[in-house]
Amino acid sequence: FRSQMALLSVCTRLGARLGCRALSSHAPGVTWNVDHAGIAQITFNNPTKFNALTEDVGEDFQRAVAALAADKTVRVVILTGAGKAFSAGGDLKFLEDRTKSPALENSETMRKFYARFLGIRALPVPTIAAINGPAVGAGLCLAAACDLRIAAHGARLGWTFATLGLHPGMAATHYTAQILGPQMAAKLLLTGELISGTEAERIGLVLEAVPDEQVVPRARALANSIAVASPVAVRSLIVSLRAKQDRGLAEALAREADSQAHSYASNDILEGIKAIRERRVPKF
Repeated sequence: FRSQMALLSVCTRLGARLGCRALSSHAPGVTWNVDHAGIAQITFNNPTKFNALTEDVGEDFQRAVAALAADKTVRVVILTGAGKAFSAGGDLKFLEDRTKSPALENSETMRKFYARFLGIRALPVPTIAAINGPAVGAGLCLAAACDLRIAAHGARLGWTFATLGLHPGMAATHYTAQILGPQMAAKLLLTGELISGTEAERIGLVLEAVPDEQVVPRARALANSIAVASPVAVRSLIVSLRAKQDRGLAEALAREADSQAHSYASNDILEGIKAIRERRVPKF
């Protein structure tokens, strides 16, 4: 997106200050490491909350991306989640807080929220989402922003925003149609349907679906096949591929942020949040 190169510059400078040549590091919500082959792995590390994407986790994620962007030995980055989930998306408290804030403030808050996680697009190497469990809402948005995706057969994937009373955000309306085509994207976004990893493979959302315990090993095997290729060619190819994919992204993010701000001002999201807490179907 428009600020991608500026973000990468910031990431590089920050990464140098963080001493990113270390083979592993961690923050409260995220861990990351780099192996001898130059394959890095970022792991969301809050399994008791199903690796929900909070503002604090976003800041930890930014630090990991900055460190890896500045490390010239890195050739591929794998993204996954600890425990049984990839990421269940945003947390309810964050959503509730938005319903109490002015629309203009919410629009800016959402832009910043997107930027924390979509910084993964500034990594100068291929990214692979190893979807080991549920990837829902913003969690699936982040997986869709990766260059390649592998999912567990039993994973549940869905852009569930509309069933919560919220317009999709974090590039859902941009990348979903690119990956799936306009009609399938419209179906999944409008219905909020949850699909299995097996179905995700069938429709082309993921490269392949594998047994649950094989997700990360299969992602690492794919990463290894990329890591042995010319790093100069791979890095320049990633720039070429993303240049087309990210055309129009800045406009989509601005539209999504404004639309989500509008959603936060409605009664629908209050009903959606209440329904989740009461474990029932919302009545809009």
